[in-house]
Amino acid sequence: MSNVEVTSLEELKGYIGQETSVGPWLLVTQEMVNQFADVTGDHYFVHTDPERAQKTMFGGTIAHGFLTLSLIAGHLSHNSAGLKVNLPGMKNLVNYGLNRVRFIAPVPVGKRIRLHRTLVAVDADPNGRWVQTTSEATVEVEGHDRPAMVAETLGRMYF
Repeated sequence: MSNVEVTSLEELKGYIGQETSVGPWLLVTQEMVNQFADVTGDHYFVHTDPERAQKTMFGGTIAHGFLTLSLIAGHLSHNSAGLKVNLPGMKNLVNYGLNRVRFIAPVPVGKRIRLHRTLVAVDADPNGRWVQTTSEATVEVEGHDRPAMVAETLGRMYF
């Protein structure tokens, strides 16, 4: 996917229903999982104890679902290829929230993941203060048929 700069609301709306970005691959390491466990206090053994997790249906440690979710705001989105929205007068772009999140398959430690985004909707404030995008964010696990996670994300651009 190549980079495309979008400079108008109508042009952005033209991408509804299309994949708009693909992020770079990111290796999920045990160190990342352990740091997330330390920050959140979620030290469940399937995440943090490789020896014990080896004996489970996962065959080893797996990333926390919420670690996978949190990565879509940072590592999985940085340097992504696709739409670059640059609407005139835009002052700020923020993560506005989520409508739906599903953790479909585990992310085994030692595997690479990447993010795919598809634009679902574009809504504009009638007073021109913001434009809101709704996207489907799908996290792919390299070499796996099923995605690890699918989430409907909301982004807001303020003017």
